[in-house]
Amino acid sequence: MKSVTPEPVVTPDAERRSYSAPALEKGLDILEMLCRSEQPLTQKEIAVKLGRSVGEIYRMVTCLVDRNYVTQVDDSSYTVTTKLFELSHINPPTHRLLFEAQPIMQRLAKELDQSCHLTVYSQGKQVVLTKVDTPSGMGFSVRAGSELDVLISASGRVLLAFQDDETRKLWIEESLQRRPDQSDPQTSAILDTIRTTGFESIPSVQVRGLYAVSFPILDTQGNAIAALTVPYSERIDQNQRKSIPAVTEALGRAARSLSQRVGGMSMGAFAGKGPQLDALGHQAKQYA
Repeated sequence: MKSVTPEPVVTPDAERRSYSAPALEKGLDILEMLCRSEQPLTQKEIAVKLGRSVGEIYRMVTCLVDRNYVTQVDDSSYTVTTKLFELSHINPPTHRLLFEAQPIMQRLAKELDQSCHLTVYSQGKQVVLTKVDTPSGMGFSVRAGSELDVLISASGRVLLAFQDDETRKLWIEESLQRRPDQSDPQTSAILDTIRTTGFESIPSVQVRGLYAVSFPILDTQGNAIAALTVPYSERIDQNQRKSIPAVTEALGRAARSLSQRVGGMSMGAFAGKGPQLDALGHQAKQYA
């Protein structure tokens, strides 16, 4: 009987290595280094900081200069041009966010038969960028352009929870200047819990009988650029109405998909952010 040689097992790490692009990685390392530097750097300084030889980076630097990403400011020093800044503004973040959000929110609203909305932080308040109404026409929704409180709402707390400490402190101060009556000594502990859990899910303190579930839309650093929220209102006349856990699961998938679509945190980056995130993260692809 002829023996069959088993197929070699290819691990994810090995697969990534087989598709690596060392030259591209060197070029990106140089760009990131120059962007972080407050002053121009020589090729020798770049090489030392990156742990490479001058010969390794010489061709990369020359190529970046030829493509106008880097410029030579004197006989030996280099700095970045404004080209990266210009490219980033060809596709404004808010426009991209809205473009990617609409189809995801439409599918989410249809699946849950609930409305949903997308908010961003702005000087002590939230602004509703866009919303999708309940498909059946009966339910609770907020108007696009509405201004919402930050400290007491699920979406506002999510926006605060997923920020670095300095930004979080500043935003809390701005929110309290606008609504000093919403001061709470437990705010920091609440936000830390939300960051660990990965989302907020609370009864509304503004509308009786309403329940809000909100997830962050994250950038590459894990900071919230927006919050995607379902203001859940229970339809007592529906036999197949969705439960709050079902809403949370579907909303989590949608938020993760939107984060990916706008170039934010990857699927793997959610691992370990909490048991709820681990359980929901692998399902996001169906929204993509």
